[in-house]
Amino acid sequence: MGREAGVDYFNRRHPLHWIKVRAALSARRRMYERVIQYIRPDAAMRIVDVGATPDTIIPYNNFFERWYPYAAQVTVCSIEDCTPLESAFPGVVSRQIRGQNLPFEDATFDWALCFAVLEHAGNRARQRHLLAECARIADGFIAYTPNRYFPLEMHTLLPFTHWLPARWHRALWRSLGMRFWAREENLNLLSLADAYTILPTEGVARVHLLRFAGWPSNIEIVWRRRGAVRC
Repeated sequence: MGREAGVDYFNRRHPLHWIKVRAALSARRRMYERVIQYIRPDAAMRIVDVGATPDTIIPYNNFFERWYPYAAQVTVCSIEDCTPLESAFPGVVSRQIRGQNLPFEDATFDWALCFAVLEHAGNRARQRHLLAECARIADGFIAYTPNRYFPLEMHTLLPFTHWLPARWHRALWRSLGMRFWAREENLNLLSLADAYTILPTEGVARVHLLRFAGWPSNIEIVWRRRGAVRC
């Protein structure tokens, strides 16, 4: 996953972006509430948000930092420079990711959170490595990623094309001028079956589909180190 000049990563200029904002904000509020139920936070709990963005304008970005009551215990990490989040959310600490490994020692955190990042990690091996890294640095992690079989692809805002075999929908997106999203390293959607193939080999995992308007829209993965707590 990388950044390229001139790419509108959030599709802000699309005429339907305002609908995406409302839908995404609703979905993320539900994710936040589920995370709080899982982790049962207190002021001493150490949390890392893996894959944050420096954007503070779009209301669904960095929603965890916006709503979480114990900001002083939250670290964000990203391939981007997220130091602006330290000012936007006082108490939050940012670290930049360089290379494939996360910049923390083993078991640094109680929980690692990963919101809408897995689909941008690259091929299945790299997605598997990202979850393994989350498992290495924390006693548990919670990850959310879009379900490939939701009708609308939320990056391109194209319906159904992503249901085609990968080589077909990527060729179609390239023909429509969406070369960035057509590259596997930038967008590699997962199905529920795919999610099971990238889980850490140790620990206990629970995989669940969340629904929006009746359709399975997001995949939720909750993992705990064996013996930590039941999930």
